Amino acid sequence: MKIGCVKEIKNNEFRVGMTPDNAKIYASHGHEVYIEKGAGLGSGFTDDEYQKSGATLCDTAKEVWDTVEMMVKVKEPLEAEYELFHEGLILYTYLHLAADKPQMDALLAGKIKGVAYETLIERDGSLPLLAPMSQIAGRLSIQEGAKYLEKKYGGEGVLLAGVPGTYKANVVILGGGTVGMNACQIATGIGANVTILDISLKRLEYLDHVFGSRIQTLASNDTNIERAVKDADLVIGAVLVPGKSAPKIFKKEYLKEMKPGAVFVDVAVDQGGCGESTKVTSHDDPIYIEDGVVHYCVGNMPGAVPRTSTIALTNATLNYGLQIADYGLEEACKKNDVIYSAINTYDGKLTCKNVADSFEGYSYHDSKDLF
Repeated sequence: MKIGCVKEIKNNEFRVGMTPDNAKIYASHGHEVYIEKGAGLGSGFTDDEYQKSGATLCDTAKEVWDTVEMMVKVKEPLEAEYELFHEGLILYTYLHLAADKPQMDALLAGKIKGVAYETLIERDGSLPLLAPMSQIAGRLSIQEGAKYLEKKYGGEGVLLAGVPGTYKANVVILGGGTVGMNACQIATGIGANVTILDISLKRLEYLDHVFGSRIQTLASNDTNIERAVKDADLVIGAVLVPGKSAPKIFKKEYLKEMKPGAVFVDVAVDQGGCGESTKVTSHDDPIYIEDGVVHYCVGNMPGAVPRTSTIALTNATLNYGLQIADYGLEEACKKNDVIYSAINTYDGKLTCKNVADSFEGYSYHDSKDLF
């Protein structure tokens, strides 16, 4: 199969979908690998490294798109890339369609086989292609939140850990999944007061077992969220429904009750955000202030640490990518039915139920019935 990777064009997105080691492995399986020149530079990988790994370097992204049967990326294609689609192309990347109707329509119109990292669900219920970026985003959320608590950014001027004789900051984490747990790990490590909320009592029991008396666990409901955020210095939105728009559990009305200069980091922004006041921002202009609360809602948080993020992501995506390349998407699904869960669009049809449920007027088709 002809497999390609291009430079990401999203604002300040320095990750790359394939490392030179990945290219070498694809090539060793007999595949032809095409890389846009400069694609890996943001993550520290040179063109020479790709060439030595057996890849063919292309001068432009268009040359790669036009040549390949399978495109391996990191982020969803942007509008400028829609015209490069060709029917039957396998697009293997994060799609986040529930928050991006124009992209969904473009994939359907182009009859693209959209294979989304974020909806691939393993037999144990885990999300192996989302997990590494969730781990990074969770840890980054505390790092970024701590920075924007600084007075120069409009924050209240509080140090998360405090010092002897002062109060420690209060960190509230909405969601106890991979993002929430990693945020909790960093926040407790720093020494902040941490409260974490989740709808699953079983998950809260697990978090209580892991972190013990260092955290407060609460059942996630409107009353507990409102009470918790009133005293919060930093709120982390870490809610996820795979493939579906995130529920808006952080209400606008809470902002007026919060401390002036408190910070809200919405890690769920790729799925539309879990805050009613959430608006997507970029690494160039990451924050805005609403009702005195600093909002950090960057849609590609792990792009800030591209070397770590690229290696962590491709460690997870390579195995499934090889299965698709070796057998073709359809046969790979039959050999490993887990891959069905990652197919969001196929031959002009929407094949992810949670995405279809996020929009009116779109029909869901089970990909198992299409081939």
